[in-house]
Amino acid sequence: MSPIDPRPTASDIDLLQALDNRRSVPARQLGDPGPDDATLLRMLRSACRVPDHGKRVPWRFLAIRGDARHALGERLAALTRQRDDDAGEAAIEKDRQRFSHAPLVVTVIARLGPDEKIPEQERLLSAGCVCFALLQAAQALGFGATWLTGWPAYDATVHGWLGLSEEERIAGFIHIGTPQMDPPERDRPDPAALLDEWVDDRA
Repeated sequence: MSPIDPRPTASDIDLLQALDNRRSVPARQLGDPGPDDATLLRMLRSACRVPDHGKRVPWRFLAIRGDARHALGERLAALTRQRDDDAGEAAIEKDRQRFSHAPLVVTVIARLGPDEKIPEQERLLSAGCVCFALLQAAQALGFGATWLTGWPAYDATVHGWLGLSEEERIAGFIHIGTPQMDPPERDRPDPAALLDEWVDDRA
């Protein structure tokens, strides 16, 4: 077996460029068309290639599209009105439209619960990796995407509507569609400013 050549190839650089070029497109700027079934499954195949200690596959997916997006929004608006007598029409309308912009919303659901070997945090982080990988897969296939949560991601009533068990959590709502704008770049952190090196102070 020959030793691994540490020098980057053109394809390696392309992969890094794909990571560097990732942008979140606001949900309001994601329009039709969305991915068809075959394209969505292709995205999910790549999104599943994440670290998964113990091969637990601690996630699953729930697609929200078509009229179901608007129906869910109506439920959210009604719930907001019911719970908060002081909720303004703007807040209620925001909840009504929360899932209506992008043609597809993929809910990434973390499957947690007791596990004798794999800590819950590791399984939750694995589901978070799926969210990020799905963003990358969507952009690689020419779509825009954004990872959102908001209060519905943490609400027990919404969990019930979406069929989550007591041991499941929403890692993210991934909104996917065709970008209606070129997303601007924003300031990114300097990794050198975030990097420290541990030194054994007992030496």
